[in-house]
Amino acid sequence: MSTTKAIKRQNIRYRIRKKVSGTAQKPRLSVFRSNAAIYAQLIDDTNGTTLASASSRDKDIQAQTGTKSEKSKLVGSALAQKATGLGITTCVFDRGGYLYHGRVKALAEGARESGLQF
Repeated sequence: MSTTKAIKRQNIRYRIRKKVSGTAQKPRLSVFRSNAAIYAQLIDDTNGTTLASASSRDKDIQAQTGTKSEKSKLVGSALAQKATGLGITTCVFDRGGYLYHGRVKALAEGARESGLQF
């Protein structure tokens, strides 16, 4: 039986999602990391809607120079600013099957520094 890296990550995602879900007051901060970019969303799981999103492909972040980790930190702070604009101060973090390390950690730290609590 061959289990690829993607299948293993998918199983980890399912295991995390059994425990972590977001509401309108405390949404889930979901992270997706590709080789080129990183994406983050604040999701209300009770209604199944995305409340706010940010990515490294946004024009203001893409215009910045720096490493992928530095851009990830900018994505986290941009998402936190959008969240505070909506009146959201707390959320639950969903690392999406990725290790809490590198770009995922940088995104979380950027969001925390900009006032989002989780």
